[in-house]
Amino acid sequence: MLWLRGGVLRTPPQPHQKKKEKAKMSFPKNFLWGGAIAANQCEGAWNEDGKGPSIQDVMPRGVMGPVSDQPEASNLKLVGIDFYHRYEDDIRLLAGMGFKIFRLSIAWSRIFPRGDEEEPNEAGLAFYDKVFDACLRYGMEPLVTLSHYETPLYLAQHYDGWRDRRLIGFFERYCRTVFSRYRDKVKYWITFNEINAIMNFPLMGAGIWTPKEKLTLQDKYQAAHHEFVASALATKLLHEMIPGAKMGCMVLGALSYPMTPKPEDMIAMMEADRNVMFFSDVQARGYYPSYIRKRWEREGIEIHMEPGDEELLKNTVDYISFSYYMSKCTAADCSQYQKGAGNLTSGVKNPYLKESEWGWQIDPQGLRYTLNYFYDRYQKPLFVAENGLGAVDQLTEGPDGQPTVQDDYRIAYLRDHLLEVEKAVEDGVDVMGYAAWGCIDLVSASSAQLKKRYGFIYVDRNDDGTGTLARYKKKSYDWYRRVIETNGESLKE
Repeated sequence: MLWLRGGVLRTPPQPHQKKKEKAKMSFPKNFLWGGAIAANQCEGAWNEDGKGPSIQDVMPRGVMGPVSDQPEASNLKLVGIDFYHRYEDDIRLLAGMGFKIFRLSIAWSRIFPRGDEEEPNEAGLAFYDKVFDACLRYGMEPLVTLSHYETPLYLAQHYDGWRDRRLIGFFERYCRTVFSRYRDKVKYWITFNEINAIMNFPLMGAGIWTPKEKLTLQDKYQAAHHEFVASALATKLLHEMIPGAKMGCMVLGALSYPMTPKPEDMIAMMEADRNVMFFSDVQARGYYPSYIRKRWEREGIEIHMEPGDEELLKNTVDYISFSYYMSKCTAADCSQYQKGAGNLTSGVKNPYLKESEWGWQIDPQGLRYTLNYFYDRYQKPLFVAENGLGAVDQLTEGPDGQPTVQDDYRIAYLRDHLLEVEKAVEDGVDVMGYAAWGCIDLVSASSAQLKKRYGFIYVDRNDDGTGTLARYKKKSYDWYRRVIETNGESLKE
């Protein structure tokens, strides 16, 4: 039967027809909830069981301070939070939140103390056997970063780090060793942590001992090429040695907004974002993009490549991971604006955003934007490898009489960011998982402080080295446990 409405014949609505409900947003059922740490910031035991020193052991003030020739007792990372001796209890505490995945790193100099030896250090290999076994026993998949800002000190001082092509061979030997040893224990890997840090912090990012003010762009791009080849080689090896295992790359994911809609500012934004995306472009696409080749041509940069390098680069990663703490603004002329603070990168201050205690601007929606930007560009699975709020926490007495931290500010930060991850999933982005950075308090990489805390678990250690190293659950501990238990549904409560 037809009926007339507005001069048009239409079929009348049927009684049994109901308006379709809008689909409810949700995280994938297999979403990998977890947290992240790094060996150099938590393990301690810097010279135990045959471990050699790393570059972190001579950076007593973090990346922001001077470098010494020998480890200093004032360097809090030499003890860290003593994860080396307390890993079993710490992993049990993290598992109490229901972690599906635990991102951590192997200290290269535990396996090869100098970095260029023929044979590995068995005690170092045995330590990570125990760590990974504990993770699996508690139902957590390890996600292992092969190189997390801790190049063996010997490679830095005697080879100038990744400026020397010989590091590719040393890294290959290291990768073969750990892939063979942990083939039945680890299926998720990352090659280099925040590989784009090489441009601003070449010592931390690439173990380059030459002071950065003496380095040219040619030097840094050449070292980056060596890391790209090493990353591709590691990816090729993993696929050959552990079928089904997944290799990811990782970048510091701080994208830019233009300060104004002026075309000049838009072009400045494009250039700033390319400084980030170049590093994932090569590892995810398998070749050097035309824009970087043109830049090299303009700047007179000639990258030395060995025969087979470009073919090897075609061994692309399976997924892309990134850290996200903030967005930034940029302009064609940044000098007329106030500069913003940042971890390893900074830009113009965004007048619409609030800041953390360390001046890092808080932008949850920027995480959704970043996830969409990466996925639109690559159509590869994404993993949020780091995200969190560094803050000064105060111990108080909890309802059960035990020390705790009422860190509602951290809960609010994480909730806002996770809701934006969920929106990105609804946008169609393939997000594998999320790792909250510093899930147990650790030593800051940028400043080597302990008062800048990120964790769900408080560690009783202070910037002057005092403290019992006791662990206490913060309020955010139970909050995150509930988030994982409900697969994100509790975020809307």
